[in-house]
Amino acid sequence: MQIYWDYNATTPVDSRVLDKMLPFFNQYFGNAASNTHYWGWTAAEAVKEARGIIAECIGAGESEIVFTSGATEAINLALKGAAEIHAPGGNHIITVQTEHKAVLDTCEYLSERGINITYLPVNHDGLVDTEEVKRAFTPGTFLVCVMMANNETGVIQPIREIAAIAHQHQAWMMSDCVQAFGKVPLNVDDLGIDIMPLSAHKFYGPKGVGALYLRRRNPRVKLSPLIHGGGHEKGLRSGTLNVPGIVGMAKAAEICMETLMPEYRRLEALRNRLESFLIEKGEAKINGSITQRLSHVSSLSFPSVKSETLLSRIPQLAISSGSACTSALQSPSHVLMAMGLSEAEAYGSLRFSLGRFTTEDEILRGGEILLKALQTTVKS
Repeated sequence: MQIYWDYNATTPVDSRVLDKMLPFFNQYFGNAASNTHYWGWTAAEAVKEARGIIAECIGAGESEIVFTSGATEAINLALKGAAEIHAPGGNHIITVQTEHKAVLDTCEYLSERGINITYLPVNHDGLVDTEEVKRAFTPGTFLVCVMMANNETGVIQPIREIAAIAHQHQAWMMSDCVQAFGKVPLNVDDLGIDIMPLSAHKFYGPKGVGALYLRRRNPRVKLSPLIHGGGHEKGLRSGTLNVPGIVGMAKAAEICMETLMPEYRRLEALRNRLESFLIEKGEAKINGSITQRLSHVSSLSFPSVKSETLLSRIPQLAISSGSACTSALQSPSHVLMAMGLSEAEAYGSLRFSLGRFTTEDEILRGGEILLKALQTTVKS
């Protein structure tokens, strides 16, 4: 039997989400921009309701949510759109070495076009030092971009403190909350976040739909659009809206909010049980902070083992050696290397990410399968 422990890469669409989406493919199939007939009105009302649900989940206003094709587009829109709006006076972004590649690659693109980028280091726990943040500011700093929870280690950054520093310098605070949404409580006012990308397929919604939160006041965030042609989403993201996807995203978010803390505690117990077993029997070591991390994620390094070799021996376990977005790259994890791990430790690391359909029986069976493969791999 196959066991899925790669929920940070993607999640299955919850059956309740699918049921909510299906009528919008062939019954309520209208274009939300068609404002002269029933089908268009029905689609537009569904989008409006979904926008309100997503906004409520993060303590935002309905008008502050822009729908996109996913988090990568949302991140590109935020970074490139902010850079263009602030040019030429604003010419500096502060971010972190352990950000998702969607952020790092976009920052590299901007650096080639005259934007100065500061990549802050992290300590061995994967955490940013707020004093480093303070020292990084220049007169041209217009944006600080720090992810809430790392996709490889689950480490949670001190976003509230970093946001306060950013606002003291009149800079916007952007935080990639793709992995955190639906796993921990998020409130944009409490945390001080001005820009927040989200992705539905990370919390049991469909692929191909995401959202971008943009604060409307104190400070008001304005962006230049990436995509032109019709002026949809207040001119920020032209193109026919993915109504079934948007409806599914909202339903998925709603379900997550209803079960957030009980699910957090359930997954924490399962994760801790798996970790204890592998640390005791497999001599594994936890990568990153033990206390400041998501409850369902574990990054473990195994001595004298290459993760790719180990993974080839356990086809029945869906586990990642890092981020799914960088799995094609034959190089050690940039996240683990930034945390000070050696190449051997980084190459010998695995990411376990549990989820809604993970059971205690799977933890027991999967742990035994992995241990057996570990022992075999070490001997060979």
